[in-house]
Amino acid sequence: MTASQSPDAAAAELARLQAEAEAAAAELKLAQAKAALAAAQAEAAKAAVPGVDAGAGGTADAEGEPATAATGGPLGADEVAAIVKGYTFEAETLDLGALVNGEPVADAQVRIPLAMMNRHGLVAGATGTGKTRTLQGLAEQLAAKGVPVFAADIKGDLSGVATPGEPSEKLLTRTAAIGQDWAPAASVTEYFALGGIGTGIPVRATVSGFGPLLLSKVLGLNATQESSLGLVFHYADAHGLALVDLSDLRAVLSYLTSDEGKPELKNLDGLSSATAGVILRELITFADDGADVFFGEPEFEVADFLRTAADGRGIISLLEVPGVADKPALFSTFLMYLLAELFEILPEVGDLDKPKLVFFFDEAHLLFRDASKDFLASIVQTVRLIRSKGVGVFFVTQTPKDVPGDVLGQLGSRVQHALRAFTPDDAKALRATVGTYPKSGYDLERTLQELGTGEAIVTVMSEKGAPTPVAWTRLRAPLGLMSPTPEPDIVRAVKASPLLRSTAPRSTASRRGRS
Repeated sequence: MTASQSPDAAAAELARLQAEAEAAAAELKLAQAKAALAAAQAEAAKAAVPGVDAGAGGTADAEGEPATAATGGPLGADEVAAIVKGYTFEAETLDLGALVNGEPVADAQVRIPLAMMNRHGLVAGATGTGKTRTLQGLAEQLAAKGVPVFAADIKGDLSGVATPGEPSEKLLTRTAAIGQDWAPAASVTEYFALGGIGTGIPVRATVSGFGPLLLSKVLGLNATQESSLGLVFHYADAHGLALVDLSDLRAVLSYLTSDEGKPELKNLDGLSSATAGVILRELITFADDGADVFFGEPEFEVADFLRTAADGRGIISLLEVPGVADKPALFSTFLMYLLAELFEILPEVGDLDKPKLVFFFDEAHLLFRDASKDFLASIVQTVRLIRSKGVGVFFVTQTPKDVPGDVLGQLGSRVQHALRAFTPDDAKALRATVGTYPKSGYDLERTLQELGTGEAIVTVMSEKGAPTPVAWTRLRAPLGLMSPTPEPDIVRAVKASPLLRSTAPRSTASRRGRS
């Protein structure tokens, strides 16, 4: 107020300024309301498609997850509803994770019926995409539901199932987003070591129990040599010669190729001296490479893989194999031996509410590489028939093309992690993988390259025996440690195991050799 202004004029001027300020504030509120309305309309438009967060940015997060939704997506409301319906089951299930539709949809849970785990499956994906954690999560849930589990621990990472996991802000944020009520938990675990190389309980086979077909695979024999080795086994059986370890088989071959044994060799129609000599040389090389330790007595009882703990939980049996990383054919064939042994000892049980055992066959491509026709036929037959004995087999590898079509066609569930297409061969494998999935709303050739770590394209076998809808899934986190259990803890567990028995030789007369 100036000196010349009257009090009334000053009051009027103040009132005018206040009115202008109120008008400006009202205009600001109106502008804010309009902006909020526009944002709400945009949010509503995006909310019409379930699973899309209007605040989702276009950059990938720290977990390396996809920066954008799948090509051809986000999925429409009808497609999301179909996925929710397709993964809603009446019987007991394992939880795989939540649908991803731009962002995780916690209400759209992706599951697999527990009873369908004996219809076999495939866990595939490039290195570093999360296959091991998927395997760990499945093993933990199976064990919690009373199902024993067998898995080969290639890198030692799976041993963490025996130790409660460690929470972190990143982990809890991720699990909350997919509707997983995460809490650390440990599973009852037994440790085994192939050939006794390592900390675990030794797992060995007699040569007669292993049989000529599997032994031919690890020796790299051709079809003719494989057939000839079968004749040698037949000769040993007919003459009551026990084939316990490799030295026993070498002794038989050495005799048959000697001057003294040549008359016997001639009586083995189809076995030439030259072929017997080749087999003997391969056997000597095999033994010199350290393979002797994998054969002998006591022969492992595969029924020990079928145990449950006192509280009813299934026991997870981990086969330690880092010591045989340089013998991939031996490792993979030994797993096939264990599976074939299970097939022999188990009775027919038909369809059960839950499997008697789930067997995870890691690095499955090694099993099929350079396999003979007869060997492949034996795998196909075992996989086809063993489900009727209550055993589920999950092959773990990089791409479905690693598995022969006759085997792949028997795998009811698929969990496909990301694939990379850096080379023409990679691109071919990617296209082949796409061809193994039912039709869906995804451009799978592109989607499979966009998946983040811990995400997968999933389809499983429903209770009715039909494939479920294809679902981009963010998988649940394991409850155990996602790194190896400390070695001292493993040593203590092995020493306390009731399976740690004497290594003194015992009779194998009751065991039938495999032809």
